[in-house]
Amino acid sequence: MLKPLLTLVLPAMFSISISVAQAAEAIGFRETELPDAVGDRPLHVSIWYPTSDDGPIVAVGENRVFYGIPAIKNAHPTKDAHSLVVLSHGYGGSWRNLGWLASELVHRGYVVAAPDHPGTTTFNKSPAEAARLWQRPHDLSRVIDALVKDPSLAGTIEPARIAAIGHSLGGWTVTALAGARFSTGLFTRDCKTHSSPRACALSAELGIVPGGGSELDGDLSDARIGAVVSLDLGLARGFTPESLAAFHVPALIIGAGVDIGDMPARLESGYLAANLPTATSSYVEIADAMHFSFMQLCKPGAVALIEEETPGDGIVCKDGGTRDREAIHRQVSDLIIAFLARAIPPK
Repeated sequence: MLKPLLTLVLPAMFSISISVAQAAEAIGFRETELPDAVGDRPLHVSIWYPTSDDGPIVAVGENRVFYGIPAIKNAHPTKDAHSLVVLSHGYGGSWRNLGWLASELVHRGYVVAAPDHPGTTTFNKSPAEAARLWQRPHDLSRVIDALVKDPSLAGTIEPARIAAIGHSLGGWTVTALAGARFSTGLFTRDCKTHSSPRACALSAELGIVPGGGSELDGDLSDARIGAVVSLDLGLARGFTPESLAAFHVPALIIGAGVDIGDMPARLESGYLAANLPTATSSYVEIADAMHFSFMQLCKPGAVALIEEETPGDGIVCKDGGTRDREAIHRQVSDLIIAFLARAIPPK
């Protein structure tokens, strides 16, 4: 998500609900903190995983606007080894944004983990951290390190079966993590043609400035990534065509057919599709999806509630056609589950 006002996840103004629901099968959930070796970028990480426990079920990540996911907090993980999927939220978002997808994946046997990226999350808007865009892929690598090393967090992880999924700026993050190389110069030149004004408007805030790209233009990849899914990403036009052509990781690119303004899918997700190898990548544009259709389900009356607090931001609960968000989620999850089943089976 690329515009601060349009990407808020409605933080402290809404208290977490403790509503109880019944799950089709048990999902364990825990939150943990990962210290930074240098000490300046600790990570808050949320983890969903299969469990055989039968403890109380609560709706994690729920508030007055968004539905949560039924799960058992701090449950014991199962003893089986599982594939891992790491999630990356958009600009201004949080671990909650793709919780609905995490639930679908755990029901099929995956362990799922999502960090809050410092500087670009609802819970940490530090300008200094936001300008260290290259740290976002590293955040996901740190999450992978932690889960592979410590089975008490979510059980045993199969190190050869790891995937990454990201929405908006998270889509950029996972694409870089899987091997695409960013060029500050290429992105800066492209912005002069106004191809993607919404993405370009955030360039200075994200540290994409002339002469400042030594870390950002470096290799941000993690060789353990075996599959990648991008959901309506932004900043795609900074990836070099050469690195995309050499991209060897299976990729599923999903774009939103309804443009919310100044960030058309054909110039962002479509740019990836045009440059990635056709043998290992696929592109799907969902005609009635908007950028925020990939976020969690909104409760009745959510738009009015948001508009009352921050006029104009009710768009986060709007979609682009006659189908509701739940139907769009079903299509997206079906695409992702089928893709991952081929690339990194859950067990």
